[in-house]
Amino acid sequence: MQVAYKTDYALKVILHLARNYPDKMEHIKDISQKQDIPKKFLEQVLLLLKKGGFIMSKKGPNGGYFLKIPPDRITMGDVIKYIDGSVSPISCIDPGGHETCDFSSFCVFRPVFSEVEKAILNIIDNKNFKDLIEEENRLKANQAMDFQI
Repeated sequence: MQVAYKTDYALKVILHLARNYPDKMEHIKDISQKQDIPKKFLEQVLLLLKKGGFIMSKKGPNGGYFLKIPPDRITMGDVIKYIDGSVSPISCIDPGGHETCDFSSFCVFRPVFSEVEKAILNIIDNKNFKDLIEEENRLKANQAMDFQI
């Protein structure tokens, strides 16, 4: 599985907004700068996330973007599957795909890649953004301790 830029940016935006949930809205300019995402591309990602029901926006000088759903109720899998549609490593096991081949009935690779897909889904569907923030905080604390030694 390779995550596209759009998906990578969507994950970063959700994580960024989750850090401030529910207290603070973020302007597009700030998200763009802090996450190093080109503003034009970020606009597309924000629109997708808004359509998907992950975020909301408020117009005006005190407006910005914020999570519509609490971080503990959004998983990496939710975002990845919404943006990419599938995590299938090969098209013949993609539930939305229609590609089959003449060898599918005795293909030795298909069950292996099916296991890979299940493993990926098991991981990303069980990583919510509250847990990711807690992990990020642990990593930052460990880095600060390593720096002091």
